[in-house]
Amino acid sequence: MAYFPILSFITFLPILGMLIILCIPGKQEKFIKVFSAVITGLQVLLAGIILNSYNYSLPGVFHQNSYQFIEKFRWIEISGLSWIGTIKIDYFLGIDGISAPMVLLTALISFIATLSSWNISKSIKGYFALFLLLDAGMMGVFVALDFFLFYVFWELMLLPMYFLIGIWGGPRKEYAAIKFFIYTLFGSVFMLLVMIGLYFSCTEVLANGTRAFTFNLIALMDPKNYTATGILSPFNPGNLRFAAYIALFVGFAIKIPMFPFHTWLPDAHVEAPTPISVILAGVLLKMGTYGIIRICFPIFPEITRQVAWYIALFGAINIVYGALCAMAQKDFKKLIAYSSVSHMGYVLLGMASLTTVGINGAIFQMFNHGTITAMLFLLVGVIYDRAHTRGLDDFGGLALKMPMYAGFVTVAFFAAIGLPSMSGFISESFVFLGAFSVSSIRIITIVSTLGILLGASYMLWALQRVYLGKFNEKWSALTDLDAREYAMFIPLTIIIFILGIYPSFMLNIMNTSVNSLVDFMNKMPASFSALKF
Repeated sequence: MAYFPILSFITFLPILGMLIILCIPGKQEKFIKVFSAVITGLQVLLAGIILNSYNYSLPGVFHQNSYQFIEKFRWIEISGLSWIGTIKIDYFLGIDGISAPMVLLTALISFIATLSSWNISKSIKGYFALFLLLDAGMMGVFVALDFFLFYVFWELMLLPMYFLIGIWGGPRKEYAAIKFFIYTLFGSVFMLLVMIGLYFSCTEVLANGTRAFTFNLIALMDPKNYTATGILSPFNPGNLRFAAYIALFVGFAIKIPMFPFHTWLPDAHVEAPTPISVILAGVLLKMGTYGIIRICFPIFPEITRQVAWYIALFGAINIVYGALCAMAQKDFKKLIAYSSVSHMGYVLLGMASLTTVGINGAIFQMFNHGTITAMLFLLVGVIYDRAHTRGLDDFGGLALKMPMYAGFVTVAFFAAIGLPSMSGFISESFVFLGAFSVSSIRIITIVSTLGILLGASYMLWALQRVYLGKFNEKWSALTDLDAREYAMFIPLTIIIFILGIYPSFMLNIMNTSVNSLVDFMNKMPASFSALKF
């Protein structure tokens, strides 16, 4: 493993697959579908190899030598510039305990979404080519350790997602696609400005002993690498670090989506085809919270501590507001979309605790929500493919006609509620344990527990209306699950129960890196004036 560039392979394998698909005649639809499943299946295999080879004891975060599977070489170098001198950008990949679970999640959800995509009948070749490009962009975000490279991957996923919604979506697909594009691009502009400001404020030591401006995320975490006069330097009394932090945070918050930037999500989910809804909820939302933990927290630790209370407040708003909106929905897919807004609030609350327990719970919730909500959207897709309606009041008693399908629905619904022995219970418990231990956000944490009650209310109400009670004879021709659908639901069900019964499998991966992050942030002074270069 020391010499095999496995992170590059798992990231760019979908692009290789995309190029091959573009060379295949469009009439070979079955081959294109199978080939795409093979490509994403290989990603799952590579993710398994990565986790199997992962060293749990290395902390990562701001220790460059403790990141794993590192690949680093000079990617771009432009010299002779008038006042900048030389621009150096590295191709720098690596993972730690914060990014490793997201690599597995991306590979797993991409594979299952590929299986779900076999129902796509319009422009198969174009769809799967864009899907694989999207896959590569998402994976790259979680393995990039250079801010410029991170931004490239972040933007890379924007274009295919726009077309996947805008071409293969529902009746209002153009509106939903444009809204998603505008919101995300708006946040990306903020990110770009902060990235440039950080670049001209921070230097790292090169191999020849000289210093040069850098996009290296690990170098950006060390205050001693900043120039005294840099516009975003912590040593500059007139610095703009607070404004930069807010701008960067908003860029990531849009992706979560955090209230009040959440309005693009229900439209995108409702209009997107089922596999793209799975990708949106399962992976894309996690890119926002991952970016905050990976970039905002360690690069701006003193500001993070100042605004932690407000992060917790917005987390509580997400939890309660999202749940109340979900209760008011009559469209099954919109209900699940608003439930995602609510459940991502738990991630924000755990992050705001700035404790090892709380941040572990937040990252674990990111993984668990990815698998649970993916299963929920797949289940909605199954019934929509058969009945061509998502109205919660249009059904009734479906468990009598589709018992196996109803069994998986029950698992997914109770996992979303946070039933003990299922994965959601562990992550939400850790979030509340970490947040409640911090006195300044204890009241917010207590209010946030309303999300548990509200979540149970809208999930059980939906379960009762659609699957229980008297059977609606209008749907007497509906059939139960087929083999492909079993292949989608069984792995997710197994993961939900394994991580609910034995969560240490995932927590052990995260714990050392999260400890390292928390220790680093707590040791950083509120003012950096005492630090020496």
